[in-house]
Amino acid sequence: MVLPEAEEFDVQIDPKEVRIDYFCSSGPGGQSVNTTYSAVRLTHLPTGLVAQCQDQKSQHKNKEKAFKVLRSRLYDQELAKKQEEDAAKRNSQVSSGDRSAKIRTYNYPQGRVTDHRIGLTLYDLQNIINGDIQKIIDELRLVDNTEKMKENSEMF
Repeated sequence: MVLPEAEEFDVQIDPKEVRIDYFCSSGPGGQSVNTTYSAVRLTHLPTGLVAQCQDQKSQHKNKEKAFKVLRSRLYDQELAKKQEEDAAKRNSQVSSGDRSAKIRTYNYPQGRVTDHRIGLTLYDLQNIINGDIQKIIDELRLVDNTEKMKENSEMF
């Protein structure tokens, strides 16, 4: 799996939120293995994400590489969260296409128009058919603005 590499400005990592562990490299590698503390493990405390590197002989290079991996993983996590929110928003806007999922009913014998999305019923069918739909537009805007205000108040 290839992760998108996050640049320094994409994801800011507060050094106070990262626990850094140094340990001996393991595996084949010659003289420096199991003798120098060149391997680095970073743990991002708020998310619990872990990144470690023992590729290089230098502790500084391993630390730098581990920070890149950690930044990329945090970026990937944020991206997944945003995509999930976008998908949920998109799904809430898309209807099932069933007959029961209709937007408006025009009842000619009663001269009635009902907008099922907001529960608005108007007894002015002839004017609405002739293009005077401002009442419906105003009510839709009112409901939309009310929902936006609710969303904003939940965020804070």
